[in-house]
Order: sequence, then structure tokens, then C-alpha cells
Amino acid sequence: MTIPGKLIEYLDGGKFICAFVTEAQDKRLRLTNQTGRELNLPLSRVLHISRRTYPVTGDREAMQRQLHEAAEHRRALMEEINLEEIWELTADESTAVFKPEFLAELAFGGETDDNQVAAFIRCVFSDRLYFKFREGEIHTHSREQVEQLRLQQEKEESKQALLSNGAMALNKLLADETINDDLRPILDQCLPVLQDFYLFAGDAPQAAMARELLKTAGLNDPHAPFHLLVKAGIWDRNENIPLLRQEIPTTFSLAARQQAEMLLQRGTAELFADPGRTDLTALAPITIDGATTLDYDDALSIEQEDGNYLVGVHISDVAHYVKPEDPLFQEAMQRGTSLYFPEGQIPMLPRHLSQGICSLIQDEVRATLSIMILLSPEAEVLRVRIKPSIIKVARRLTYDEADQLIADNITDGDWELQTLNMLRTKLRDKRVAAGALLLPFPDVNISVNGGNNVQVSLSDTDTPARTLVSELMILANTEAAKFIADRMAPGLFRAQGPPRKRIVHGLDNDLFQNSLQRKQLSRGELLTSAKAHSGLGVEQYTTITSPIRRLLDLLMQHQLHSLVRREDLRFNEKMCKDFTAVISRTLASANAVKQQRHRYWLLKYLEARKGTSMNGLVLDSNPRRVFLLLTDILMDIEIPAPSGHMPEPGNMVQVKVAKVDALDNSVRFEW
Repeated sequence: MTIPGKLIEYLDGGKFICAFVTEAQDKRLRLTNQTGRELNLPLSRVLHISRRTYPVTGDREAMQRQLHEAAEHRRALMEEINLEEIWELTADESTAVFKPEFLAELAFGGETDDNQVAAFIRCVFSDRLYFKFREGEIHTHSREQVEQLRLQQEKEESKQALLSNGAMALNKLLADETINDDLRPILDQCLPVLQDFYLFAGDAPQAAMARELLKTAGLNDPHAPFHLLVKAGIWDRNENIPLLRQEIPTTFSLAARQQAEMLLQRGTAELFADPGRTDLTALAPITIDGATTLDYDDALSIEQEDGNYLVGVHISDVAHYVKPEDPLFQEAMQRGTSLYFPEGQIPMLPRHLSQGICSLIQDEVRATLSIMILLSPEAEVLRVRIKPSIIKVARRLTYDEADQLIADNITDGDWELQTLNMLRTKLRDKRVAAGALLLPFPDVNISVNGGNNVQVSLSDTDTPARTLVSELMILANTEAAKFIADRMAPGLFRAQGPPRKRIVHGLDNDLFQNSLQRKQLSRGELLTSAKAHSGLGVEQYTTITSPIRRLLDLLMQHQLHSLVRREDLRFNEKMCKDFTAVISRTLASANAVKQQRHRYWLLKYLEARKGTSMNGLVLDSNPRRVFLLLTDILMDIEIPAPSGHMPEPGNMVQVKVAKVDALDNSVRFEW
């Protein structure tokens, strides 16, 4: 039992403290320590109890002086102890547990006093490599334990050096100071850690290391890693962070690039040698696309036939070049779709193909899959033929050029476009009569010049040329779906149930009504058997018209080929189900990136317009919030309800840009 007057030692906050026992109970001690403080201490916290008993009823200052002298003496004695030597003497003994007094005698070469024993215990706590103190005894580590602990120590020392030097390098980088050759490798080691942490937060492989590094450097801004990576030239100041977070590939494998280069060398002679491919180069197809389009995957032709109209929808035959066993196909499976951003695009297939041999370039012979549809003057489908083909595009038109030619409705006008335009109005009317919801919304065009100069404009999507193309693509996709479904073959079909609530009827071009109706649409489905698509007003639907930029279209093109050529089905039911999972996953990632990137550039646009007023269309409101559509940039926002008069849905209001941070994805508006 510990009695009053004993000099004991304990740890407090990692420091060794000497104290006199002034009162002792079974499991607790009343102490006066070397700082003059009186306290109660559990007996379990005591590391060493002196053999000698001291008077504790005298001068308190003298007691403190004694305690300080003991502490200093013990600190000095620690310098005389070589723990490694003592460990070498005991490591191979039959027992691994020793009394502190015995090991202290080994260390000092003879009988020891209280201070020497306490000094040895202090050394064990200061250097935990060789021994461990537990319940008044000292346990010797085995040689294997020491080796493991030594490796851990080296790793920890290396980590601490990395943290210290890394923090210094990061601060120099932010301050645009010169980083010497010693710090450069450390900086190069730190930046990938911060990059992963910024992208994936706690899921990053070295998230804990990144947090410590930032804390050591005193960098508390959550976007500090972003700014560091921009400073280092690793990221652009407008880096596409959502794209990196989704880990969508932006480059192609060596095998895929090599395959693309080999395809370029094949030429077109093999197309004419294929008995299953029809030569349609006598036709004069037209491509109609945006002015900046580089990959042309569809062309249109029209001829008269016995008072009816033979419309050709010619789709680039990407399936001829990209087979399921190919590296290029695997790349397409990883991406699922091409991605288009204001700053550039990430194609599903290498540009050798997407803008080269697969692109329906004017005056170039190209492999196509042609859907030849005979329409009556009332746009009734009379006959459909689907065939692998060869075409040569005769004309390339932009939407604006096609609109102008359609508008020039004179006797010697453009018969092909005039007739296609006539048919598209009737095709559209039929779909609307079948319940289709057109819901036209302007396109939001974002242009970026010089990094921060962002311009936003709207363009009409409901022009004759645009709807002409869209109606004929819908027709071709519908007929392709019917062709596959009629033959009881599995495929990849798009379907959509009726809207939860019908608001729009017919050809309604009202922005408010269309916005409300869009929020009432049922979720689209991707199925392996055909079902109705309510939004398009058709009984079955798939997509085959964009195989350059969509995996689904490429897959369905392969399935069509096997049916048209009367070969074994390329894909069975199970394979199609597997594809639905792949497409759903890749499209979810791609759509998330597109939406977040679109919002980023709109916020960059608003950053330059802080304090300015913008027009807002009231979509909905409640006592706390008002939901608006900014009509100049078609961005949905919400704002606290104003005091007083509540704006009615459908009304136009003005709001002011109060605060916006594109990097932080935050924006606040005021009335």
C-alpha cells in the first residue's frame, strides 16, 4: 500500500510529473506535485513509487524544490541509459517480463536508487521501440516486434518530414515563390494526394494524409487543393471537376488508337465488294446540322415514286468498323456517349472515326445503314426497307441555310427541302394526334472566350430545319424498333409512360406551360422488349441514328445488321439486359457531368453580372420560397418569398444577382 511521504511519478499530457503523496486510499492518492498543485490521482496512473519516504508536513516551497530537483536529476540520468544495449541483453532470454529495478541495474552497472529506476522507466516511455511498461513491469519486445516498430517509426518520421516540407512547398507555390530542387520532389508527391482528396474527399486513398497536409500548411479553404493544382499547372482554372469525379476516360488506349489508324487505311473498295451492301451513290443525300458540327452521322434523301415519296434516312454504318470484340468497342462501352461542353468535346470514338471515316462528309464515299421509307402524300408509312448501303453526300447544309431555303417558297425553290418540310409537318401532326408532347425549349448556347469571358444566347429549336431532321430521325428510329420487335428479337428499346398530369395539348409553344409539363413527365425506361413511348406518341421506339456518339445506337445497329443480313442474332436477351445496365450507368454519369458543367458555366456567366437584374418567370411559390426560371439563360432558381405581395405563377418578375461562386456551385438572388 502506498503511504504518505512517497515520491511518485506519473504522466500528464505526455509530460513526466513528480509529486509527494499527502494522503493514500485504496485506489486513489492525494498529491502535491512539482508545480505546487494539489490533486487526486488514481493509483493506476502511477508509474513509479519511491522506496524512500519523505516528510510532507514541512515547508511547501522546500517540497516543490525537492520535486524539481528529482525531476531534473532523472532527466539528466536518462542520457546515461542505452536502451538498445539493455534490450540486446534481454531479447533472447526465456522470460520477456522484468522488474524495472533489475533492468535499471543492468543499465547503471550496479545497485540503483529511486531516481535511476524512475529514469529507466522514463526512457521506456520516451522510446517505445524496445520495451513496453505495463502494470509496474517492463515487457521486452521480440526481435520481430522491434523490426516492425522500427519500420513504423521510419514511416512515421518520413511522414512527418513530408508533412513539414510538403506544407512549406505548398505555401511557396501559393505565394509564387521559388521552389528549390530539394522541395520539388516533395511537392510532386503531395499534389496527387491533394488532387484525389479534392475529387473524392473521404473516399480518396490518402484522405487522412491530405487533411494533415492542409492543416500543417494552414490551408483551411475547402478549395485550396484546387487553387494549388491550378498554380502547379496540373489543372486549368476552369477544370472540368465533375468529369474527373466521374472518372470518365478522356483518352483512348493504345490498342484503340492503333485500330482506328488501321481502319483509316482500309479505303472504300471493300464496300463495293460486299454483296449484302446496296450502292446508293446515285442518290443526292443532304446533311443538315449545326454550323459547328464536325461529326455527321445522318443524311437525308427524297425521291418521287408513283405519286408517293421515298425518303431515305442514311445512318453512318459505325457497326461496320467497330465490332463487339474490338478495343474500340470496349472504349465505347466505358463511355456510353460523346460529351459536348462549351470548351470542347470528349468523343465516344476517336476522331479518326468520329470526324473521319465514319462521318458523312460531303463528296466522300461512306458506308451507311439506310432506312428507306415510302410515304404517301399524307405521310402514311407504306413500305420500309432497311439495308446496308453506300452513299456519297451531295450537299452539306447548316440549320440556318436549310431554314432559308425552306422559306424561299417559290416556283424554282429547293424541291427536296420543300417536300421534306411538307412531310415533317404531317408526321408531326400525326404524333401530336397520338398524344406526343413536343414541349419545345430554346437551346442554351454557351461560348467561352479567353477562359472567363462567357456569353450565353438562346436559339429556337422549333425551326423548320431542326424539326424536319428530328421528325425524320424519330420516324427512322420508330421503324427500326418496329422492324426488330416484329421479328420477336431482343433489343434495346426506349419507353415512357403517360405523364402524371396532362397540362399541354397540341402544338403549345408556351414557356410556362411547357416548363410545368416537363415536371409532370414519367421517367423514361430502357427495356429489352418494345413498349409505347408516350412522350413521342409512338408504339415502340429505339435509337439508331447517332451511332458515332451513342453506344445504344451502335448496339442496335449491330442487331439490325444481323437481322437484315439474315445472320444469327448478334445479341441475345441476356446480353441486351447486360447492355441496359451498362448504358444506364454510363449515361447517368455522363448526364451528371453535363448538367453540372452546364450549371458551372452559367454561374461563371452570372459572376460577371453580380448586382444586375434578370428576368424571371414564376413557376411556383409557397409562403417561404418562390421558384423561377431565368428566361435569359433558362436556369431554374429559388428565392425566399418576398414580404407583402406574392408573385403569381406565370408572371414575370425581376431579381438581382446578389452573390455567386461557380467553383462553390452557389448563387443567391434578391428581389
